[in-house]
Amino acid sequence: MAKEAKTNAMRMLDRQKIPYEVLQYECDNFIDGMHCARETGQPVEQSYKTLVCVGKSGQHYVCVVPIAMEINLKEAARQTGEKSLELIHVKDITALTGYVRGGCSPIGMKKQFPTVLDSSAEQFDRIYISGGRIGLTLCLAPGDVLKACRGKYGAIAMPPPESRQD
Repeated sequence: MAKEAKTNAMRMLDRQKIPYEVLQYECDNFIDGMHCARETGQPVEQSYKTLVCVGKSGQHYVCVVPIAMEINLKEAARQTGEKSLELIHVKDITALTGYVRGGCSPIGMKKQFPTVLDSSAEQFDRIYISGGRIGLTLCLAPGDVLKACRGKYGAIAMPPPESRQD
């Protein structure tokens, strides 16, 4: 059997002796997190996406939120001490992180950015995040995600507009 090609995220977890499980699925192009969850059979509520933001100061931040939710940029800015945050442009993801859209992991980016994991992850023993390549998901304890990327918890997610009752 061919040896699995490790991603930066997997190498970093190995170096820190953090246990994780690898889930792979067939996929050549970007698909959203909901599709990934269906492909692997992972629970949607335990599945998280990685978003990269830039603050008013020019500093970059990584925000990890449930796949069925949206980032609350106002709250994420408050959590990071910024006046405001905005998502980076899709075309800048690879140059900034070393990962491609749809395969961006909060662990093992080119540079370690301040990271906030939505506090909803605290309720789970294990969560699912991108493994650093399209078609690769990692399952690990949320506390281990924070340990690997030196992050913190924060309430930074909100329901998408179609499910909010304003």
